[in-house]
Parts: sequence; C-alpha cells; structure tokens
Amino acid sequence: MLYDAPGPRARRRAWIGSGVALLVVAALVTVAVRRLADRGQLDEARWDFVSDPAVLRFLAAGLLNTLKAAAVAGVFAFALGFALAVGRLAPSRLVRAAATVWVQFWRAIPLLLFILFISLGLPVLGVKLPVFWFLVIGLAVYNSAVFAEIIRAGVLALPRGQAEAAASIGLTFWQGMRLVRLPQAVRFMVPSLVSQFVVLLKDSSLGFVLPYSELLHRGRITGSYEHSILQAYAVVAVVYIAVNASLSYLARYLERRTRATATRGRGRRGERPPGDSVTPITADTLGGYIPAGLGDIGSSR
Repeated sequence: MLYDAPGPRARRRAWIGSGVALLVVAALVTVAVRRLADRGQLDEARWDFVSDPAVLRFLAAGLLNTLKAAAVAGVFAFALGFALAVGRLAPSRLVRAAATVWVQFWRAIPLLLFILFISLGLPVLGVKLPVFWFLVIGLAVYNSAVFAEIIRAGVLALPRGQAEAAASIGLTFWQGMRLVRLPQAVRFMVPSLVSQFVVLLKDSSLGFVLPYSELLHRGRITGSYEHSILQAYAVVAVVYIAVNASLSYLARYLERRTRATATRGRGRRGERPPGDSVTPITADTLGGYIPAGLGDIGSSR
C-alpha cells in the first residue's frame, strides 16, 4: 500500500467532491446543448447524412484505412521496440548506449512534427512512397520507443533470481533472455502493450495532415459536403470512442486473466503433489537448448 485506506471522513469528502463535479459537468453539458439547439445545430436536417448508406460506406472505408495503418505500424513498432528493449538490457555498454539514445530521442520528438518532416523531406531526397507508408513510418518509429520501455519494464519486473538461475546453469545473457526471462515477462506486458496500441490507433488520426484518407480526413470531407462539420466530427468521435473502448476492455480483460493465471501458478508452486519426482533437465525443458554436461541436473515440476 502506498497510502492508508480512507476512513469515513475521507470517503464522505470523496463522495461530496464527486457529486459536485458531476453536477458541474451536467450543468456545462446542459448549457452546451442549449446553445447548440439555439443555433440550429441539433436540427434533424443536419443529421440526415447519418442515414445515407453512401456516406456510411465512405466513412467505413476511412475507418478501415485507419485500422490498416495502425495495425501495420503496430507490428513494426513492436518488432523494433522489442529489439531496442533487449538492447537496453544488453551487457554491452555500446549496445545499451545506442538503444538508449534512440529511445530518448524519439520520445522527445513531437509525432506530428516527425510525420510532416518525413512526408516533406523524404521526397526531396528522392524517396517517393505512398502516403500510407509515410504515416506508418512515423507511427512505427515514434511508438517503438514507447514499446521498448514497456518491454524493458516487463523484464525488469521479474525477480532478479530468474537471471541468476539462468546464468547458474550456463546460459548466456541472450539465451537466458530468450528461454527464461522474456517468456515470463510477456504475461505482464500484454495489457500495457494493448493500451499503447490504443494510443497508436488514436495517433493515426494525424494522417489527415498528409493527407491520408483515414477516418478523420473522410469525416472532414463529409462535413464539408453535407454542410454539417460539427455533426460529422461528432460521428467520427463516436466511432473512435467505440473502437478505443473495445481495445481498452480487451486490455482490462487480459490484465484480469494475467493476474488470475499468476495467482493459480503461485498456488500450484506452493503445494507439491504427493509422489512428485525430480526429472532431469532436457533439451525440451529449455526450448531445445541445454548446456553440455548438465543433463544430470534435475528441475522440480
């Protein structure tokens, strides 16, 4: 515990503060709705495009482009972030320094500025790519630094004894990372990785500056054509909220499953079944690798 559990007074103050905040928010929403109604922004005619199948197909294609860019960028960002995380944990100072410089540099660069830079700078250098790849490169490079820190934190969260145990049976750093530490750390990383993918998906909306035909860009076109800018942006916002809420729910679900699995695992390790035997370490127990001369060492199941 980082702080004491709140007592009756603290809980009462928290409830009062929450109630006041809800009342303030409700008042602001009421004022906003009335102002919009007075200006005719809630008239039915301004929302007719929502029931137009052609408009819905147009926006759905934009959503598909958004998901496509986010998925491709997410794969590249995770692969690069994985390599950077291992590099930051490597025993070589040169490798650690290079990975650290990459991570710290890209975490300090605004993503929108980087996307504009590569979209305007690469063609000048003779690198001509579809607009899709300019967005993917920007998202992948920027988010690789964040994924690297998530993966590194997952590995460092493991008990120090895991690395020492791997070294004690003759595994090198890279073998211990691949066979012992990373497989265990993955379970703790998954919720955070999914949450970061939600951020990456939202960042894909920056593709409108290229312009890439993603959901926000198509929403702006729809609003201009239908003379309902505010309404089109409201529809786009609802779609983003629905997609991101689904991914956030997935992250929470994976987190619950991870905790439940870890709890069951600790329970099983705490009790040794009757007749449990000690079996020798084999190539299968270490994913196909076993140091020479260690075949007679046993590991408890």
